Amino acid sequence: MATTENPRHNCELSRLLHTTLKNIRNYTETAPKQWLLVDSNSQQLFLVREGMINNQWNVSTALNGLNNKENSGGTPPGVHKVARKIGKRATSGAVFESRKLTGENWVPEWNKDEELKKRDLVLSRILVLDGLEPGVNQGPGIDSRERYIYVHGTNREDLIGQPVSHGCIRMNNSGIIDLFELVEEGDFLVIV
Repeated sequence: MATTENPRHNCELSRLLHTTLKNIRNYTETAPKQWLLVDSNSQQLFLVREGMINNQWNVSTALNGLNNKENSGGTPPGVHKVARKIGKRATSGAVFESRKLTGENWVPEWNKDEELKKRDLVLSRILVLDGLEPGVNQGPGIDSRERYIYVHGTNREDLIGQPVSHGCIRMNNSGIIDLFELVEEGDFLVIV
């Protein structure tokens, strides 16, 4: 488990975990054994097991901040579930469009070409998110699944840790592959 040495940050993170779990409890009878927290302030994703941080990864949320509206380019806040896991046998760098493999495989050399570098690629693995909060991330014009909001690998690994996405949660490719193996469909994911 990786944690920060800063006691103030640890206290804030502990409070955030407690509040987030309280929000999850609105959608389940029992506390989940594991769940995910995306903290847009720190640009980190935490895997929480049995109430403790089991692992964490740097991520990139939206350049436009937290925003649930369709076409906002924002990352939708609130409680979600991992609806589908896509890409189990795909290679690292495999390119997806509309949740399907294209047959292309991204390599870092593509980023030397300015046109290819501009592409916002969905790579390696996809965690499809379903919003659970009506009026927040579920419903007409704000629905996370309809907006194609994912956790996925990216061709812009150099920007991980900065809010630069178009709404999704980007991870480096090795990170999303690791996370994919650790989570299950139905696990909660909360974005704050």
